[in-house]
Amino acid sequence: MTTTSTERICLDCDATVSIEILPSYLNLYQNSELARRIERAYACLEDCRLCPRECGVNRLQGKQGFCRVGAEPKVASWNVHPWEEPPISGTRGSGTIFFSGCTGRCLFCQNYPISQLGVGNEVPVERLAEMMLELQHKGCHNINLVTPTHFVPQVLAALPHAIERGLRLPLVYNTSGYETVEVLELLEGVVDIYLPDAKYADDETAHRLSGFVRYVEANRAALKEMYRQVGEELLLDDGGIARRGLIVRHLVLPDGLAGTPKVLHWLAENLSPRVHVSLMDQYFPAHKAVGHSILGRKITAEEYEEALSAFDEAGLENGWRQEHGEHG
Repeated sequence: MTTTSTERICLDCDATVSIEILPSYLNLYQNSELARRIERAYACLEDCRLCPRECGVNRLQGKQGFCRVGAEPKVASWNVHPWEEPPISGTRGSGTIFFSGCTGRCLFCQNYPISQLGVGNEVPVERLAEMMLELQHKGCHNINLVTPTHFVPQVLAALPHAIERGLRLPLVYNTSGYETVEVLELLEGVVDIYLPDAKYADDETAHRLSGFVRYVEANRAALKEMYRQVGEELLLDDGGIARRGLIVRHLVLPDGLAGTPKVLHWLAENLSPRVHVSLMDQYFPAHKAVGHSILGRKITAEEYEEALSAFDEAGLENGWRQEHGEHG
């Protein structure tokens, strides 16, 4: 049996507030800006340019690009998730909606049936709105959009339906970090909590292991844009639950393949030493990584300790360490 413990590296500089914090998208809805954003987003589907690949296919006509999805949102699952970072899952869980398809092809993807094999069902945006409301009814702290990049227009289109029926939870944008600044600008004032990956320090590795093209450039531009929108401060309510901010995830890979020290130093130097980082050690070989000469094993305790040292050496001040142990 595997157990997981999550330890906070530093909590001192979080801002905790006791007043109710309403999600930002309510303002955009009330002043009709949300409707304008939806129109602009759907225009991107005519020659799809939602991610840095810019495939150019007309998804409104049902054509598919690299992500292998068309005009309708495709959802694999939606449920209460208790194992995100503490300010995301809290005591009642995060309301995750897992979208099918992906802009990457990670050899080691742990969700590959969803991301690469297409498991899931197409739903109208009205049903997507209902899913959000069902998760709110279950008591979730937020709506956690998992791998949402290729469905940004549909998420935006679902929001008015959900808002009119009482949605009041903040949106978490849970992404590989392979984004365009233009699409992220459509989400300004819509997304309150960004939860992106910073996967790699070099493009060759990003392409070889995950099929990304120009990942580092796109990822760093995206992280800067997210930081510009929500800043370095992780705003918490009086229960310690995130209401606004940025948490950057980094998965430590075997044999240093992720370039962890370089990634962490870049975050500290180009965003802020105070940016919140989730340093993850839960890598295990899945999908095409099984039997791989390097990826075919978990990371060692020593490799994770080296990552923690790199965190300190980068001068980062806020984050989470995740420790996994095997117990009989």
